[in-house]
Amino acid sequence: MIMAKYQEIVGWISEQIDKGDYPPGSKIPSENELCRKFGISRQTVRHAIAYLIEEGKLTAERGSGTYVKGDFVENSSKRIAVVTTYVDSYIFPKTIQGIENKLTEYGYTMQLSFTGNTFTKERAILQDILDNGDVAGLIIEPSRSALPNPNIDLLTELDRRGTRILFLNSNYTQLPFPHVSLADKECAYHAVRELIQAGHRSIACILKLDDRQGHERYSGYLKAMMEAGLLVRDEWVVWLDTDDISHMKDNYERIRRRFEGCTALFAYNDQVAVDAIGILQAAGIKVPGRMSVVSMDDSDMAMMNGLALDSVPHPKERLGAKAAENIIHLIHNKDFEGTFEFVEDVIQRGSVRSIKK
Repeated sequence: MIMAKYQEIVGWISEQIDKGDYPPGSKIPSENELCRKFGISRQTVRHAIAYLIEEGKLTAERGSGTYVKGDFVENSSKRIAVVTTYVDSYIFPKTIQGIENKLTEYGYTMQLSFTGNTFTKERAILQDILDNGDVAGLIIEPSRSALPNPNIDLLTELDRRGTRILFLNSNYTQLPFPHVSLADKECAYHAVRELIQAGHRSIACILKLDDRQGHERYSGYLKAMMEAGLLVRDEWVVWLDTDDISHMKDNYERIRRRFEGCTALFAYNDQVAVDAIGILQAAGIKVPGRMSVVSMDDSDMAMMNGLALDSVPHPKERLGAKAAENIIHLIHNKDFEGTFEFVEDVIQRGSVRSIKK
């Protein structure tokens, strides 16, 4: 009877591998999960796993689990470097928590650094990682990803040395590494479509100039406007870089003038939306009475100070967990397709007014 059960597990796991449900580098269910699934003892499960390891189909890692055998990088480190632009505000704490929780589940630890969205600090961090050589993988959120990057050489050298690299939230187009992010273009398209469906035709936008997310979101804005046969005027589009966004009120007059004649605004993110609403209110323009606003990220700011912003949610913890999971897969299988983009819909709260006739 034990032999029959053992063969059943071997057959089931082999079938999942053959179907691609468990690709090379992926983690199979734990012993406890297999015990529950098949209603058998751990001894029988261990017998089946040992057989599949002997057959060359699985590989076991102490403290981590059992994986489908692939092109494992011979790196004894169980440390993953995580480099983000910011750490302690906005959506970043939840994203980092998602990464850490998933890495812990796989038996890895996290080495956390942040760049402040500057090339200089990013370079210092990457150089330190190279000098120490003690990480198996790197999850990195690019700094100013829309601009030519002076640190491509260090990322290329890390890759040459066998460190697996995964981009977070965006990517450097000069490099072939996978990324886990929001589907920025598609999500922006959904946001602007909400405004159009509410009857708005003159729609302004504020976007980030130096990050690729801003360019992707602009593409989504354009797609929605053009698909609806609406005019896109240059003066309705405000581009701000990282420093400008930190001091948006310094651009009060410039932004206020751009909004003239518009009934709606698509904001790059909630932080930008909140500051833009402050500028509108200072000019006597009420939201959503005279100006409807839709944003992205669905951060805590979307519900602060009496606001109830319509916003496209950022996956936050889910995105962090997916990035961690995919870097582990890449460590075990360099050919793993690590790119994943989340598609989200607008959460409606009342910052968009219908003006349909």
